Amino acid sequence: MLARRLLPELRRRLAASPAVLLLGPRQCGKTTLAQSLGGAYYDLEQEPERLRLDLDWADRITGGDRIILDEAQSWPEVFARLRGAIDRDRKRNNRFLLLRSVAPSLVARASESLAGRLSPMELTPFIWPELSASRRKHLWLRGGYPDGGVLDASAFPRWQLDYLALLAQRDLPAWGLPARPQVTDRFLRLLAAVHGQVWNASRLGQSLGISYQTVNSYLDYLVGAYLIRRLPPFHANLSKRLVRSPKIYWRDSGLLHALLNVPDERTLLVQPWVGASWEGFVIEQILGELATQGRRFEPFFFRTSDGFEIDLVIDFGTEQWAVEVKLTASPGPADMERLDKTASMIKASRRFLVSQTARSAGDADRASCNLAGLIDRLRT
Repeated sequence: MLARRLLPELRRRLAASPAVLLLGPRQCGKTTLAQSLGGAYYDLEQEPERLRLDLDWADRITGGDRIILDEAQSWPEVFARLRGAIDRDRKRNNRFLLLRSVAPSLVARASESLAGRLSPMELTPFIWPELSASRRKHLWLRGGYPDGGVLDASAFPRWQLDYLALLAQRDLPAWGLPARPQVTDRFLRLLAAVHGQVWNASRLGQSLGISYQTVNSYLDYLVGAYLIRRLPPFHANLSKRLVRSPKIYWRDSGLLHALLNVPDERTLLVQPWVGASWEGFVIEQILGELATQGRRFEPFFFRTSDGFEIDLVIDFGTEQWAVEVKLTASPGPADMERLDKTASMIKASRRFLVSQTARSAGDADRASCNLAGLIDRLRT
């Protein structure tokens, strides 16, 4: 098993809390990571596993083993049991590890039952620091899902298309999405076409023949399934008019490229939207790395009506970082100057221009660098 960057933070959370909720998309590696820690494992999507847990429950909660509950939202009755077990011994930590592929906001009963009793965290598909140099070369094209081609090139893009088809036909309806699978499939493809753009629900609603309110509700489910990132605009107290709608990104670039019928790097680089693909990929690598560190932050983008833009604003509460992403191997001084000018509008304390340059230049506060260079700076 490849080492996951989240593992040290996961161990810390387990040691400090009676229960940890590990969130993330299906097939991103949650089960493998959880089982590597050891404990009694139950897959609650399977009826025999629910029965086994029911029969084992009294012994398990008094024993010393950690209890791992996969897809816990599939059996809502278990949350009342968990609450009772935790409340009877609140000082005992490292007892329960819950795995889920859907955001708690989409399963109200489950999210309310353990409020204040567990620590949530998110696992993404593989990110840049978790892979060898040879595998990093194809991470942008194929995405980071363990079975999706990053480890075995032959799986891409068939695995991604099968994965999305199964979500549309089984998982999303089970989680409450009311659309027919054919509508969901078309919606997914429309979202691929607007990757990296400011969200316009009315335009997509017209294409699908549904209202913009319905489109927004469908999007909520895809955000909750960790497929789509809805990046909100950063609101600054400026005299300029600011863009108020969020931007939409596919969180895994391999899923995006499969939907857009891009089988290899050569085909990818000639697409008119390749810059938006690179932008979304870099943003996800940055946010994925920060999440593994357990840091508290809020991501945004910034855009004025007269064209000043920052692709990613990271708000740490006490300071803001500005990150601009360019698909070029030769960024020029004018690119950095424009970033500086725009970053000054929001008083960003650190500014980073990320490209495919072979050499990084700058310091911890201001740099023109490649993705590896920025991730090194995030660690320090």
